[in-house]
Amino acid sequence: MLKKFIPCIYLHKGLAVKDLNTPTQLDETPLALAEKYDNDDCDAIIVFDMSEGDEEHEESLDIIKEICSNVSVPVYGAGNVKRMEDIKKLLYAGCKKACLNFSKQGNIDILQEVSEKFGKDKIVICYTETDKITDHTDSISTYADELVLLNTSEIKKTPELNMPTILSLPDVSLDKLIELLSQPNVSGLTGKAINKNSAEIRGMKKICADHDLAVNRMIPQLKWEDLKKNNDGMVPVVVQDYRTAEVLMVAYFNEESYNKTIESGRMTYFSRSRNELWLKGETSGHFQYVKQLVADCDNDTILAKVKQIGAACHTGSYSCFFNEICAKKYSEKNPQKVLDNVFEVIKDRQVNPRTGSYTNYLFDKGLDKILKKVGEESTEIVIAAKNQNSNELVYEMADFLYHMMVLMAEKNISWEDITDELARR
Repeated sequence: MLKKFIPCIYLHKGLAVKDLNTPTQLDETPLALAEKYDNDDCDAIIVFDMSEGDEEHEESLDIIKEICSNVSVPVYGAGNVKRMEDIKKLLYAGCKKACLNFSKQGNIDILQEVSEKFGKDKIVICYTETDKITDHTDSISTYADELVLLNTSEIKKTPELNMPTILSLPDVSLDKLIELLSQPNVSGLTGKAINKNSAEIRGMKKICADHDLAVNRMIPQLKWEDLKKNNDGMVPVVVQDYRTAEVLMVAYFNEESYNKTIESGRMTYFSRSRNELWLKGETSGHFQYVKQLVADCDNDTILAKVKQIGAACHTGSYSCFFNEICAKKYSEKNPQKVLDNVFEVIKDRQVNPRTGSYTNYLFDKGLDKILKKVGEESTEIVIAAKNQNSNELVYEMADFLYHMMVLMAEKNISWEDITDELARR
């Protein structure tokens, strides 16, 4: 079992606050906190919704959706769960898992129902009293994936439970951290202890690894001596946006910068012009957080997939590659780029209508007309699929995708929203 470090965010009136009992506003926004924790190499994030009333709850769900869209780690949604609909809303907002508070009888009652509806792997149980868990051991082991203990006075009882359990702690020493994570059923730590020490998560993971505890950390499969260097003793690095695959820049590693990049999780290069180590973003704040390093077939070039903060280029351009030398017209074949390009045209029609445009005709007629066309095109797909020749099916599928994108634009849904949801499944 991998041991996890899971910071948490407490949402109150649209703001990030200190904890469940202290609604003192923090300096960072909820999204900024989530991105910080993600960049600090956390394994997941728990978001506790402390909202009151339906309007505030919907605002919290929008914030949770924004967080899920902008971090690469799983998000657990917790708080304000009273019925199956609340679990659905959290999962639809992008949460990997949703939490049931077992201090509420209503949540105990719906455990089986929500598990069978959404899957056991989506359900987490939050609790403060171990008796609430032991009274429902069979049901929880059947219908839930993990536990979160919110009461530190109950920690000594966790070995009694034969389920992965995340412990919420106000603070923790390194010795205590190792002691707790060494328990077979303790799957991770969360709470203020992790929040205030999030910048040290990589260091804590190294300490865990030194104590033979399994953690999720970058372990290089190739050592520096396994790579082929150029005449200067360096290896070129091609840097790519991990989401869009756009090439951002080219730089160089020496041995120190290579090891520093893997250790820190931030791209660190060797500057040939300054003859010194160069942490990308150290002065500009435009850091690059490592998602993957891959060597080519000859081990003499590295492809780095990164999360880029701000612009990669010193000119302010997102990518360094913008000076076109020559070009030949061609049809784009990258599926995502084709869909993105068509979608951009559709969105442009919303803002800049054109006379005679069929897209503008649909927007002018409104949602009911768009939905009618989506329904008609989906039926055409079914009919075309019954034919032997696939050409008609391809045509109808393309027609459906176009009308679906019109609906996406009408409802302000992006391709990234959809691809993120598909990636989570």
